Amino acid sequence: MSEYWRLFKNLSRSVTTAEGLAMDDTLPRSVAQNNSPPILHLYTFIPSVIVGKYQDIETALKLDRCRARGIEYNRRSTGGGTVIMGPEIVALGLGINVDYPGLKKGVGGVFASLSSVLLRALRKLGIPAYFQPKNDLEVSGKKIAGLSAAAEEGKSLLFHTSLLVGFDVELMTDIMNTPLVKLHDKGYNCFSQRMTTVREELNQDVSVGQVLELIREAFEEEFNIEFKEDTPDAWEDGVIRRYVEERYNRQEWIFSHKHPRARMGVGQLKTKGGLLEVYLSLSGASIENVLITGDFFSTSQDLHRIENALKWTSARKESIEENLTSVWRQDMIYGLDVLTLTKAILTAKENQVRL
Repeated sequence: MSEYWRLFKNLSRSVTTAEGLAMDDTLPRSVAQNNSPPILHLYTFIPSVIVGKYQDIETALKLDRCRARGIEYNRRSTGGGTVIMGPEIVALGLGINVDYPGLKKGVGGVFASLSSVLLRALRKLGIPAYFQPKNDLEVSGKKIAGLSAAAEEGKSLLFHTSLLVGFDVELMTDIMNTPLVKLHDKGYNCFSQRMTTVREELNQDVSVGQVLELIREAFEEEFNIEFKEDTPDAWEDGVIRRYVEERYNRQEWIFSHKHPRARMGVGQLKTKGGLLEVYLSLSGASIENVLITGDFFSTSQDLHRIENALKWTSARKESIEENLTSVWRQDMIYGLDVLTLTKAILTAKENQVRL
């Protein structure tokens, strides 16, 4: 007999960023604290743009253009980069225990395991997509889906996906600021050469509902489970309301992870783990303050450990490497190593000295 997972499926309307993100954040908490089996949330957002947990929203977006066009903006609790969302883009949230059978270990393992589900769904449509590390699904070099994950709720994981059924490239170029280092690295001079959609690949008007049903089937086949369509219980409703009120409707959350605006040197580096930005200030020959941001994957606890290990230590290369090594473990920042992070810190130091 197959195991049952819960399915929260919302096709009746597109939800606000606060509603969708609050429910997603509740999924791993319910698995960890409410004795719930894994929960899959399939839905769509109203026209919106969502930045990754460690990005500076004012640097990532042209907020005046978002407001002028009525595009809602917010910050999610998982890492990675900026995503445009809307009624023609599948939003997926999954809450699951990291030790669940068939789920590979580490951030890279999670991406590999769960990308295989989405690739199965796309193959059912006749789309030969593949996983492109660190966190994209691509078709012939063009992105069709982005993946994101965070594990900060005990052994429970939150996995996010945005899958492009249809997409407005003009909107993306109008409201997003993309660092030149990232554009140069990808070798594309416009977003239309970088993105594709289900409808573009098939040259037909596939519905979002059809894609959601294929994703459901793919999960059932991949994990040998059956879904029970469900709605949040009373405990989960309370958690969702708190996340809406205390996180996603608060400016302090949306505008957290701000880049310092003055007197800090900046080290920006495109890495295998994503765009890395280090902000650093010196006091004599010591590191007074350091802030690590970007579109990578980590946890708040691990970032604080790294930053705290560097504060008030010597800014010499050897000392930076020694202090990072003292706290470092594999995948602390997914896709990065001590040498790469040291390089970004030293670049920030050089720029600080020039100020």
